[in-house]
Amino acid sequence: MVDHELTGAFAPVVTPFHADLTPDAPRFLAHCEWLLSQGVGLAPFGTNSEANSLGLGERMALLDLLVDNGLDTRRMLPGTGCCSLPETVALTRHAVERGCAGVLMLPPFFYKGISDDGLYAYYARVIEQVADARLRLYLYHIPALSGVPITLPVIERLIRDFPQTVVGIKDSSGDWNNLNAMLDAFPGFGIFPASESLVSRASAKGAKGCISATVNVNPQVIGRLCREWAGDTSDTGDTGPALQAQADAVRSIVQSYPMIPALKAVLASHRDDPAWSRVRPPLTQLSDEQHERLLAQLAACGFTLPG
Repeated sequence: MVDHELTGAFAPVVTPFHADLTPDAPRFLAHCEWLLSQGVGLAPFGTNSEANSLGLGERMALLDLLVDNGLDTRRMLPGTGCCSLPETVALTRHAVERGCAGVLMLPPFFYKGISDDGLYAYYARVIEQVADARLRLYLYHIPALSGVPITLPVIERLIRDFPQTVVGIKDSSGDWNNLNAMLDAFPGFGIFPASESLVSRASAKGAKGCISATVNVNPQVIGRLCREWAGDTSDTGDTGPALQAQADAVRSIVQSYPMIPALKAVLASHRDDPAWSRVRPPLTQLSDEQHERLLAQLAACGFTLPG
């Protein structure tokens, strides 16, 4: 197993849209630049990016936009997993060729009840077809949405057979017992919980940070939490537990709403830019009442959008 290189907080970057629901490249680029300026990394084309509502060409063009504008590819972890094997290979090869530090790969989520052998074969085939020693693959375990769990035996087998390539996993199960089992079974593996609420517990056992939806709106606090979770003091006087509490407060509010519309509503309001509220069908925007209640709850806990 290679040493894990990526650490810290990563945002599954929300994707802005024009009125005709095509991706809004200028807003996307500006948001990614802002996230990097706040000290966090980019995981575009994840769940909260509406990635599975984006076409192959749209995803490649947006990644090209970031790279061609000089954003740091060492802090990029784009999602490349599709149900189609050729599309997964194409997106993965493109990300590797553009110099991304790694890729985050869903299982083939349409096919339910598949065997461990079948899931292993899918990932192995992608690796073999990309055929590039630069590939660093992070598995994406999100069984509530994919319906395809990535089991510990599959992870163990992939690490054994592709030790230079399969270097980490995002655990979006929300199940501490599962995350804890991964941390115990695979020391040194690049394990990222999907919620900042697990950072302190998971980091104490070797997790490398988090890949969390709310990094899109709370990057400073979550980024600092990933760096300072064990600290008693910092330059601002915050302790690790205080940072964890701040992150938890925002997370608990935002996740009580439909996550993607809620994140976009926060950006729309705090940037005074209503265009940020747009989502692609089948998603729908928050109602006016939900939007107002969300903002009031965040204001009550002292939240402001940094920068």
